[in-house]
This record gives sequence, structure tokens and C-alpha cells, in this order.
Amino acid sequence: MSAWRPGSGALSSPGRGSGSWRCWWWWVMLIGVAVGSGDPWMSAEACLSSCSCSGTRISCVDPERGISAFPVLQSEAEMENITDIYIANQSSFSSINDKDLHYYKNLRNLTVTNSRLTYVSKLAFQNNLKLQYLNLKDNNLSSLSWRIFKHLNISYLILTGNPLHCSCENMWIKLLLGEEADTQELRCIEDGGGRKLLSKLTLPNCEVPMATLSPSKVTLMEGKHVDLSCTTSGVPSPELIWNMALVSNYEILTSGQISVLRLFNLSSLDHNSKISCTAENIVGEKESSLLLDILFPPKITKLSDAIPDHHWCIPFSVAGNPEPQLQWYLDGEAVTEGIYIMTIIHDITEREYHGCLQLDSPTHLNNGRYTLMAKNQTFLNLTDCSGFSGTEKEPYYYDLTTEGPSADPPEDRVAVYVVVGIAAVAFTGFLLMLVILKFGGNSKFGIKGPSSVISNDDDSASPLHHVSNGSNTPSSSEMGPDAVIIGMTKIPVIENPQYFRSTNSLLKTDTFVQHIKRHNIVLKRELGEGAFGKVFLAECYNLSPDQEKILVAVKTLKEASENARKDFHREAELLTNLQHEHIVTFYGVCVESDPLIMVFEYMKHGDLNKFLRAHGPDAVLMAEGQTTRPVELTQSQMLHIAQQIASGMVYLASQHFVHRDLATRNCLVGENLLVKIGDFGMSRDVYSTDYYRVGVGGHTMLPIRWMPPESIMYRKFTTESDVWSLGVVLWEIFTYGKQPWYQLSNNEVIECITQGRVLQRPRTCPKEVYDLMLGCWQREPHMRLNIKEIHGLLLNLAKASPVYLDILG
Repeated sequence: MSAWRPGSGALSSPGRGSGSWRCWWWWVMLIGVAVGSGDPWMSAEACLSSCSCSGTRISCVDPERGISAFPVLQSEAEMENITDIYIANQSSFSSINDKDLHYYKNLRNLTVTNSRLTYVSKLAFQNNLKLQYLNLKDNNLSSLSWRIFKHLNISYLILTGNPLHCSCENMWIKLLLGEEADTQELRCIEDGGGRKLLSKLTLPNCEVPMATLSPSKVTLMEGKHVDLSCTTSGVPSPELIWNMALVSNYEILTSGQISVLRLFNLSSLDHNSKISCTAENIVGEKESSLLLDILFPPKITKLSDAIPDHHWCIPFSVAGNPEPQLQWYLDGEAVTEGIYIMTIIHDITEREYHGCLQLDSPTHLNNGRYTLMAKNQTFLNLTDCSGFSGTEKEPYYYDLTTEGPSADPPEDRVAVYVVVGIAAVAFTGFLLMLVILKFGGNSKFGIKGPSSVISNDDDSASPLHHVSNGSNTPSSSEMGPDAVIIGMTKIPVIENPQYFRSTNSLLKTDTFVQHIKRHNIVLKRELGEGAFGKVFLAECYNLSPDQEKILVAVKTLKEASENARKDFHREAELLTNLQHEHIVTFYGVCVESDPLIMVFEYMKHGDLNKFLRAHGPDAVLMAEGQTTRPVELTQSQMLHIAQQIASGMVYLASQHFVHRDLATRNCLVGENLLVKIGDFGMSRDVYSTDYYRVGVGGHTMLPIRWMPPESIMYRKFTTESDVWSLGVVLWEIFTYGKQPWYQLSNNEVIECITQGRVLQRPRTCPKEVYDLMLGCWQREPHMRLNIKEIHGLLLNLAKASPVYLDILG
């Protein structure tokens, strides 16, 4: 469907010749396929004869063969796929009832206009949680209740042309629409028949209710009692409703506008529970709420057997409020925590703390019985490592160098380990001496340690040690002199000696790369893999003075050759010098042992291309098991994204840095729609279809769909070629992440670009932005817009269109 929608990405060449037949041949063939296949349209039996239905849309506009209710399609699945319903000119369509739209769960846009709609049930949209646009223009509605929409996030409500009464029941419409009521010229009918602007409506005894909950904060010991009082006001007199889900016993006493919630024997299970009282009348509602803060002594709810690994872990869970202080004991002696043994909290729920006692490379000296003591203020709880709080199990003796509890007495076990350890050291030294004597003449000698398995479980927090070695990536020396940096990752291409500056020229003599201790990095899960190695989500301790730990993205280097190490350190120094609010932050390196590690800022929402697709009209097609449709990006949000990328490119240009691989796949999205340029090199694997392989063996990968003619033909990369790529990035943004020239093969793309063809204006793209794209796509590099000009234009457009950041939920 999307391939032949008007404005979805067809070719255009204003002011140029007809171009190659390859650039329009696909259009003829595609139309033939779309028309002949019959796939886009449902069979006639699945849709009323007076309506037309596609996979996502229903339209009923024929006044002669009218309808009186919404069409019911053949299956629930077909109705769930519908996102748009358009009803017009239907004289028999008079009501929207409770179940009429029950199966249209993904409905986002609904229009019922120029019909005789007189009634909308309060439960009409109870199953349409994604409804954002509602147009009820030119009908016979005299009133609407706010309760119809209380559970929805309506962005546009159009009611022009309805005979709305100037009554208190419709006052909420004025309050909701505000100035929009004047824009719609929304009027209501007074008792005498006169028409009045709804924005000017004032009525006595008609006001939004108020609710006040006191006390506003409750902090009490468990087992205590407390009274909460809710006072309401408003005209008409509001209804008062308590909302809570409590384990504690309670009763409600109401008298007039005051209601008392009496809580008995407060339970610790209700800690952090929300209690709210709501006042409702026909004008609207108001809520007042608080969170219960219940103090209770610590309870060790879980203490499990030690888990063997490079970092041993004794898992535990402790509940308590205030937060319990923890102290470990080994055979009755207090454990002094440090860099090799420490308590780590991995997760905090409403009332529990989950973590483990982590031991780094433990020896026989760490064997013994571990006891956990938890206390807060005057409370204390003591539990052995053998079982749960309150149990009477015999304690186990923990051997942290084997798998499981030992049955041997502790003294014998220590003696055995000492003897075996001395023997092992002596034997290893003997073998090592023989090997050195035999191979002493060789210039290289190394020992590779075994690889440990890193869990793929999303909830795991595996410690960082060795990453499994895969196939090696050629280093800069092994690639030869043609190897250069593209997208901050070294791959072989033809260098442009006239422009591209050596990486060393960006390096300052006083560059200081921060070194991070390996024990401060704890892996969470794998994010992706590139030619260099893997990228993991991790927790990094002691990195920020304001936070004990922060989430980071960790890039590993699986090749350990001397040349690869030199490239690694050179890139680290380069990234250290690139510091900007719209360039992904580089924190430092860890080089204590293999694998070598780079630590970057973690961007919560991943790469921009996936983000655009997940928040576009085709999100359902891209979703992997996802049942809810995300909110679609607005034009103002797209401009906000675009100007941030342009800002980052202005900075790179000021540093004389040519990116060479600017694309949405190489930008990352964080909180509050923050976008930064940054590439971990993963995109060449994940987005392999975006690259064109050339050269012997196909080792050179070029992003030709983002490249200007001079880069394709002569491998010339400059700031001006980055400007061309930025224009393509704008096109990606306003097509919700479509691949440029998606309808053409790589060879056809090369032919079209070199002949002067450009991408067509996207359907959602303003003319001003498309003009900017065309300014980026001038054939002559010196004719293209300056990167600062582009940023200034996008900034002005973004300021003129305010951004609402609720897209991320």
C-alpha cells in the first residue's frame, strides 16, 4: 500500500530532463502489480455496499445507499486493523452506542459529519483507547458528557455546526477547548433561541468541583490507625469517590461534602499505595491523592545459595521502611566491604530491595557461613545465608570456589586447598619454564584465558569479564593505506587525500582519556553486535559524582592485535575531544584486560530509524509481538528531531570532522525526545541493506543512498557531502524512517543520483522543509546550503511549531 501512495517517495526531477528509463519503469510495473493483485482491498462481502474498505480504513459517504450504524466486518481481526473511519452524508445515522465500536480497538481517527447524529453513549469509546482525532462536525448534538472522553487522550475534537445548548452540561467543552473554541467558531443556543459563542458562555451555579485530601502526607508505623478526610466543593454538588486497593482494613463515613476514610491496623504491604478521592459533577472532575508511607521493620524475604561465576553472588531480598542498613558476617566476624567484596542492589520495588553480596574472584579464604543482618532505626533482623528469615534450617558451609555447599569440616577444607594450591603453582611454574626454554626465540608469546558466557536474560546483571572471541576484523594496518574512518568505525574505502584530514589532526597533545575500573562495570544485556565486537547495556559505578551508578552502553573490541589496540586508543582520544550536547557522550575506556572496552552514554530509545518506524503510520507492520500502537510523531516533533541533528553536524563541521555515514540509523534517541549523533558501528550488520558492497570480496560498504554524486563517483567526502546526507536524513524523518529510494536496486540508485534525480517530497513534509532538502541536494557541492544555515532554518521552524514531548510516554 505505502509504496504507491501519493507523495510517499516517488522520483522527481524539477527542471531536468526525462532521465533514465530505469527511474520510472518501476512505477509502471508497481501500479500494475497493485491494481492486479487485489491485495490492498477487502472483498465486497467484508464491507457494506454503500462503503469502501481498505485494510486500515472505512469510508461511507454515499447518501443514497445510507447506513444507520457502523459497518461490521467479517472478523474481529479485520476490525482491529482499522485505524480510520469516515462517515458523511448519512441521514439515518443518529447514534453511537455502547458496543458499536467495541472491536475497533486500534481506531485512531473517527469522523462522523453532515449526518443526523444526536446521541453519543458515555461508554461509546470504552474500547478505543488509541482514539486521538474525533470530528463530529455538522450533526444534531445538543449536549455531550465529559465522561465519554475521560479515559482518552484526544488531541483534536471538532464540534462545529451542532446545536449545542448553552447549558452547564456543555461547559466542559469550553474549558477543554479554550481558544480552540473560537478557532472553530463554536456556538451554543440559548433558551430564547439566540446563538452565542461558546467561549463567552458564563453560567451561575456551574463550576468545576474541587477535592482536598487531608492530611496531605501520612507517615506511620505499621499496625497504627489513621483517619483521612476528603472535602469537596462545587456546583452542582459533586459526587465523592474514594479510589484505593488496600490490604489494611478500612471504613468510609460520609456526611454532606465531607467524607472520612478510616484505616485500621496499617499493613506494611500497603506501603507506597496510592489513595485518592475524586469529586465529580456534570462540569468535570478533580482528584486529590497521597502515597502511604508506612514504617516497618526489616524482613529478609529471600537469601539464596551462592551463584558461582567470575563474580560470585549471594542473592537476597530485603523489605523495610526506612531503607534497611545491611551488614554481612562471615563465621560470626563482620565482613569489611571493598572493591573485591561488596553489597550491590540491583532492583528496588515499592517495598523491597533486591541484590547480592558480590565476591570478585574469591579464594578459599572466603569460604564459610555468611549471615546477613538488616536494621533500620530501632529495628533489627538477622538471617543466616542458609535460609529465609524466620526459618530454623541448619547453616550451610559455603565453598566459593566450587559449585555448591560442602559437607567437609571447614578446617579440613582449608588445609586441602592450601596443599592443592601449592602443588598447582609449583607444577604450573615447571611447565611454564619448559615452554619458555623451548620457544624462547619467538618474538610473540601469549596465553588466552577461557571465555565465560554472558547471560542473554534481559533482567540479568552479568558481571563484565571475557567476551567470547569471534572472527577477527582487519586492523588499519592489515587493511592497507586505503582504510579510513566512516561513521567513527574503521572500514576500507578509497581515501580522499585532498580533504579528509588525518585522525591525528583532531587529537590534542593534552588529551586525557578517562580510564574506568573493570569491577565498576556490570553488564545487563546485549544490545547488538558489529564487526568490532559487541555492545552491551551495563551499569557503571563511580562514574558520576552525583549518582552511585548510571546506565551506559559498553562497546567491546573482540580483536586484540597490536594494530587493533592502536586503532582503539586513537579512536578513544578522538571521541574524548568530541564533546557536544547532540553528540553521544564518550565516558572512557577500560583496558585492564581483554576485551578492551569503550563506555558510552546509554540512549534509552535506541536508534532513530527504529524509533521513527515505531512511531509512524506503519508501526503495526514493524512491531514484533507488540499489541499497542505507539503515538504517532507530529510535525513539530519531527522538526525538533531534525534541528538537534543539524546542531550536532554544525559542531562536527566546526571540528573539521567529516562523518561520511550520517543517517537516522546512526543517531540515537534518549529521554524527552533528545537526539544525538553517535554510531557504535552496529548499523553495518543490522542495516546491511542500506550499504552497497564494492571491491574485491565486497569488503567495502558504502551508504550510497545517502551519498552525493561526487562521493559515489570519486569517493570525495567533505562537509558538503555531509550536507547532502543531512538532506536525506530529513527525508527519512518525514517519511517515518523509510529507506531512501526503497523501490530501486543499488545500481538503479547510483544511476538516478548521478543523473541528477532527487527524492520526492514526503506526504507529511512542509514545503519549507522540502525546499531545505532541495538546497542540500544541489549537484555542485559549493551550491549547497551551509550547515549553519540549515540549522538556523530548522531552529526557526521548530520554534514556530511547539513540541509536545508526550510521544515517549
